[in-house]
Amino acid sequence: MKSTSYNLIMSALYGGRKGERPPVGNPTSIVCNELMDICGVSFPEAHLDPQAMAELALAGREVVGFDTVMPEYSVDQEAAALGCKVDWGDRNTMPDVKMFPHEDFSDINIPEDFLEQPSMRVVLDALSILRRHVGGEVAIIGKVMGPWTLSYHMAGTQNFLLQIGLDEKERVVKMLRQLIPATIASAKAQFKAGADVVVLADHATGNLVGAYHYKEYLLPIHKELTAAIEGPLILHVCGNCMDRLELFADAGFDGYHFEWQVDARVAVEKIGHRVCMVGNINNPQTLYQGTPEDVYKQARYAIEAGVDIIGPECAIPLSTSLENLKAIVSAAHEGY
Repeated sequence: MKSTSYNLIMSALYGGRKGERPPVGNPTSIVCNELMDICGVSFPEAHLDPQAMAELALAGREVVGFDTVMPEYSVDQEAAALGCKVDWGDRNTMPDVKMFPHEDFSDINIPEDFLEQPSMRVVLDALSILRRHVGGEVAIIGKVMGPWTLSYHMAGTQNFLLQIGLDEKERVVKMLRQLIPATIASAKAQFKAGADVVVLADHATGNLVGAYHYKEYLLPIHKELTAAIEGPLILHVCGNCMDRLELFADAGFDGYHFEWQVDARVAVEKIGHRVCMVGNINNPQTLYQGTPEDVYKQARYAIEAGVDIIGPECAIPLSTSLENLKAIVSAAHEGY
């Protein structure tokens, strides 16, 4: 009997026996204009309405053939619930935070009704819809922003990073720690609503901060998060993070979703025995500008390198072609 998509993903995530083929997953968005056209749902509706959000997530399974569904397409759901002014964009533009309520690093109080805020409720309701439709057949993935990313939204990215450069450790740590409860509450609520796995995105990326910053500021917090959140977590950090891979594993995550800038063979060799490796098809050159053959070759490279779950390195450009997305699935099914 063939394994279900759910079993393939969960077995890979927990280091279990290999299924009959490598699973294909999207820890971040695989929505493109063509997918929106086919299912008749588009942005910004899919950021704001749970039924639209769920339908677009299902299209990633039904149209493209991924083994996962993931309904959160922006990085701004928690930010909006915490008081940020968010421009939810349009069909061709992703949401963006337009106002940073704690630029002065003033105290952050998580609202008592944080999980009932519209931007949070829509995700939780969409996950519940997906659970009713494909629960136990396809792996349902939620997504939460970690304290580092939330700090970008609270204070502004440049402003927050400037404080690190100025060695204002007390201010930085205070903000990070005040945001921990929001990350934990969001993740736990998503598991309760129907997520099988949650991606924790925390953008302490290699081109913005050094590995020593991650070790000093964020590693202790990530250890607390992985201990407090009861459910499988995949860390997502953009960029070239080769110099902190072992630290990500030390933090206790079950998986790491990584970019093409980190060579798959080296990454698997470094930490593949400790965490599930997820990714790492290049977005700008391969998925967006390349051909299906280019995508296929890169996916086969990742598979042969030992990457456990194959997928794009990050949320794909909206102009990505469906044929290129389907080439990832073809590569995973080849020979199986």
